[in-house]
Amino acid sequence: MKQILQDMAKGGSEITEAPCPSVSRGHLLINTSASLISAGTERMLVGFGKANYIDKARQQPEKVKMVLEKVQTDGLMTTIDAVKSKLGQPLPLGYCNVGYVHEVGVGAEQFKAGDRVVSNGPHADVVRVAKNLCAKIPDNVSDQQAAFTVVASIGLQGIRLIKPTLGESIVVTGVGLIGLLTVQLLKAHGCRVLAIDYDHSKLELAKRFGAEICNPGRGEDPVAAGLAFSRGQGVDGVIITASTKSNDPVTQGARMSRKRGRIVLVGVVGLELNRADFYEKELSFQVSCSYGPGRYDSSYEENGNDYPYGFVRWTQQRNFVAILDMMATGQLDVMPLITNSFEFDNAKAAYDLLTEDASALGLLLKYSSNVDERHVKNVKLIETNECKPSAVTLGFVGAGNYASRTLIPAFKAANAVLHSLATSGGVNSAIHGAKNGFRIATTDTTEMIKNPDINTIAIVTQHNSHASFINQALECGKHIFVEKPLAINYEQLESVRQAYINATKSEEKPLLMVGFNRRFSPHIQKMKSLLTPIKTPKSFIMTMNAGDIPAEHWVHDLNKGGGRIIGEACHYIDLMRFLVGHEIKSVQAIRMGAEQGVDIVEDKATISLGFTDGSFGTIHYFANGSNSFPKERIEIFAGGKILQLDNFVKLTGYGFKGFKKMNLWRQDKGQKACTKAFVEAIENGGKPPIAIDELFEVAKITIDVATLLREQG
Repeated sequence: MKQILQDMAKGGSEITEAPCPSVSRGHLLINTSASLISAGTERMLVGFGKANYIDKARQQPEKVKMVLEKVQTDGLMTTIDAVKSKLGQPLPLGYCNVGYVHEVGVGAEQFKAGDRVVSNGPHADVVRVAKNLCAKIPDNVSDQQAAFTVVASIGLQGIRLIKPTLGESIVVTGVGLIGLLTVQLLKAHGCRVLAIDYDHSKLELAKRFGAEICNPGRGEDPVAAGLAFSRGQGVDGVIITASTKSNDPVTQGARMSRKRGRIVLVGVVGLELNRADFYEKELSFQVSCSYGPGRYDSSYEENGNDYPYGFVRWTQQRNFVAILDMMATGQLDVMPLITNSFEFDNAKAAYDLLTEDASALGLLLKYSSNVDERHVKNVKLIETNECKPSAVTLGFVGAGNYASRTLIPAFKAANAVLHSLATSGGVNSAIHGAKNGFRIATTDTTEMIKNPDINTIAIVTQHNSHASFINQALECGKHIFVEKPLAINYEQLESVRQAYINATKSEEKPLLMVGFNRRFSPHIQKMKSLLTPIKTPKSFIMTMNAGDIPAEHWVHDLNKGGGRIIGEACHYIDLMRFLVGHEIKSVQAIRMGAEQGVDIVEDKATISLGFTDGSFGTIHYFANGSNSFPKERIEIFAGGKILQLDNFVKLTGYGFKGFKKMNLWRQDKGQKACTKAFVEAIENGGKPPIAIDELFEVAKITIDVATLLREQG
């Protein structure tokens, strides 16, 4: 499979070869035949990628504020690493795809192999797209025409929000690709249309589609033109499809509107509004969200849950169908909008034209490569004849942000042989595999786990998949490093326990390790050494200022992420267990009462643990705090002494002879030391870095805590 990616750090678009994605539930695997470059969006992304760091900051002031807050809590060097990592993630380009269904996932049976479909898939010769983001193409609509469906739906959604009626006067400000499509759709609604733009060639197209035109670049006054167009009454509505930092499109739209007129923003413009312009006329102003209801709703897009037809008539998928019907009847003509066509392998020329010619509209990519050659599950990244000497040859499952930014480099630093990197989508395995020196990028995880050349498996995927991957790897006799949690429910935990028992009956006893990195951090190791001589019981206060995560995030889904207590608070349960050094004998937990309109309450809780030596501790896991406060704070009271750790940067001791403080230049939560300890345990054949009984104990206690909290609802 080949896909176009944009380098957001240095600029430049390139075609990357990656393993073909595997089909997943509710999704389609599609062989692309054509795709459309979105002139506005992609020109903006390419320009952002080529900008220097200062210009990037100017374009995203809200992100600058987030960076400054992170500097305050995590330190300068940690923040710099995070920003570089974020910009170092190449961005897939494109969202206007046409192709033929190759394979249908379970739950998407309304489609079948061979169907010709439009989707919001990226520029790639094979795409995997959720069923609600696809629509079948009528036989009399060509691939070239169908490629305009998604971008036309953006304009259609703006029209649906403005609710035009027959005979109304509507202004379209900015007649680029979306604007010209919007003009035609408004004419089909029976509206009179005035098009405003600085590019006369685009205005001539708008005129050809039936609009009157106004060119401010030639000295024409948009407000006067709008009032004259409306016969002095003021226009009924304004749809802004322009892209500019100026506030003029909104200001002019307000001033040319009639009383109680409507303004809908589809494009990206300045939004410093004058209250008087809106107040005196009681104007309505609305921002349109992409191509219709369902956009950015994971339940609709990823889980395939459609909105009831009788209550949400026009979803994004139904907008796709409506656009295709308009093309099929000839009411929407996109052929005059095609500026040029390019073979996919020559996409660089298309992007050169996009950036050099501001008048370019429809740039089409054609995909004529052999379909069978696209469906390759394994891509060789580097040529190598033999492994370097190491007891750890690693197969890595997952290449998300934490895996690519933290764990993969940690294994590399520990001198593990990086053999294969597996992801379900393929692109991330190719990007991060090549960047870190893996031999192979793959989407065939099962075969990778079985590979006899690999003796160690690292699992960094969605939480609900951990137990299954662990069991597969144990059955194959592999050593396993799994990012927390071990399991998300009692059934999964018991299956892992049994798989481990069965695996350790053999001569080769595999190591099982959970990524509880905090106990390996230099600060925690120092705390442990200071606490060990104190034989009296200890008191702990551990606070995780976790920050809010949107309710639709997968980690909140109990069937995917298991909730944030199981997914993240487990770190502190393990950490307290490590620092005490004795078994947990009692568990209590209480969560915050539900606020009106707030569904997620499990992430605002207090957990109390009692230990067999008489120690006890409290874990405060709060998602309702300020980002400017340290994310993690630990306080320990023992034998007349106190230890306080802030955010794994600053440790302070009170009452300790010979110890007052331990400060680091950058945050260190122990990820590298944790990984190194695991690799060395395999190399030396020694004890596991964390005793297996502790891993299962912490996993069970964590699930107990989550269960107690849920029972309070």
